[in-house]
Amino acid sequence: METLLNDFSPGLFVVSTILLLALIALMVKFAWKPILNSLEERESGIEKALESAENARKEMQNLQADNERLVKEARAERDAMMKDAREIRDNMIAEAKEDAKEVTAALIEKAQASIVQEKQAALAEIKKNVADLSIGIAESVIKKELSNKEDQLKLVEDILKDVTLN
Repeated sequence: METLLNDFSPGLFVVSTILLLALIALMVKFAWKPILNSLEERESGIEKALESAENARKEMQNLQADNERLVKEARAERDAMMKDAREIRDNMIAEAKEDAKEVTAALIEKAQASIVQEKQAALAEIKKNVADLSIGIAESVIKKELSNKEDQLKLVEDILKDVTLN
């Protein structure tokens, strides 16, 4: 430290101080404002970028909310369409069952009518056969002109054995 004090030159100190003050004055006059302006521009650019990012984030949140709302609406619409489709399907099945019941009832009614008709025809045929058989028996009895009852009964029994019902 002593050497520094021994080597100290007041003239050099004054010149260095003047040069330093001149350099500071030149810096303030010419460089200080552009540096401050560029710092302010950079600061405002960063603020604008932050605002843009915030606006983009808000817009993304709005878009997400809109997308969720649209998805909910689409699901609700899909559910409504499915419900309508189920109702239409159930109605069609019910109508088909009703139609089938009506057709079945009509077929059963026709079959019953046919059975009754065939039964009546069969009864009429049986009555005709019985009448023909009775007439045949009567003819045989009359032709024979039997004198006693035992012979007549034996003849009837023999004829009945020979007769087969169709």
